[in-house]
Amino acid sequence: MNLNNNLAFLFPGQGSQTVGMLDSFSQESIVKQTLEEANDSLNEDIASIIANGPAEKLNSTVYTQPAILAASIAIYRLWLSKSEIKPSLTAGHSLGEYSALTAAGAIEFSDAVKLVRFRAKVMQEAVPAGVGGMAAIIGLDANKIKQICLEISDTKTYGVVEIANYNSKEQIVIAGHKEALEQACDIIKQAGAKRALLLSVSAPFHSSLLSPVGIELEQYLKDVTINNVTTIKYINNADIEMPTDSESIKSALVKQAASPVRWVETIEKMNYYNINSFVECGPAKVLQGLVKRILPNNDSYNILGTENLETLLSSINALESIAV
Repeated sequence: MNLNNNLAFLFPGQGSQTVGMLDSFSQESIVKQTLEEANDSLNEDIASIIANGPAEKLNSTVYTQPAILAASIAIYRLWLSKSEIKPSLTAGHSLGEYSALTAAGAIEFSDAVKLVRFRAKVMQEAVPAGVGGMAAIIGLDANKIKQICLEISDTKTYGVVEIANYNSKEQIVIAGHKEALEQACDIIKQAGAKRALLLSVSAPFHSSLLSPVGIELEQYLKDVTINNVTTIKYINNADIEMPTDSESIKSALVKQAASPVRWVETIEKMNYYNINSFVECGPAKVLQGLVKRILPNNDSYNILGTENLETLLSSINALESIAV
């Protein structure tokens, strides 16, 4: 596959949100315009929730997901307004896959905001509060974690627990029924993990418990226009493939809801295609940190403010001129 350049944009998922996360871009008209579009699409003042909270509301899944997508695309549009350089590849972590598709031109922004609001709603409804959860595991081999999860799930005593995110070789996230999750954390710590921490999330995302979400998404997506991906490619979470046609993209989004996020493989695949510069396009630097763990010799950046963006543009422009 021929690439226009060696630049990839990465889009974050749920957990990157903070009240005031776009304050450092408050004077940028294109950011304000993007948030107004999101407000109009949702018929709700998502911009005010981003700016003022309260945190409890912003952290509720049905607000978090459209807020992060809106913030990510606002920053991406700001980049495009200041630079002619577009990424060759995009990818997003979980929810971020929708931002990546929007940046790649597959989904119109107004449709994407409504789509992730629907996704958030059905995710929140799929598993009753308190029934499921997630936990982050640090410092234990993924195959060992998978084996422990399978053994617990096979007993059917505590419920289901599965790997949900392959974030880096050192960090794995598991998800499932609460009792199975707690049992897994105990055994995983006994097996030598440095840490096994329950996360403050409302559902067991990216586990088979969210299979009903895929069914609902499939129905909803029938009425959503998905354009073929042409110039900018994207890599999906579930298969680490680069679908380009509408039906394949929809199928990937349906599968993603109940499949693990294979982030290590995503970054490694980008590296295979000679991507050497990664930009996290969103209101945090979580993905930048993961890239550093996966590919410590590659360049990774974030865009956390206007001043930060100007510095990054200078660096990227210099790299591009050298490449030419």
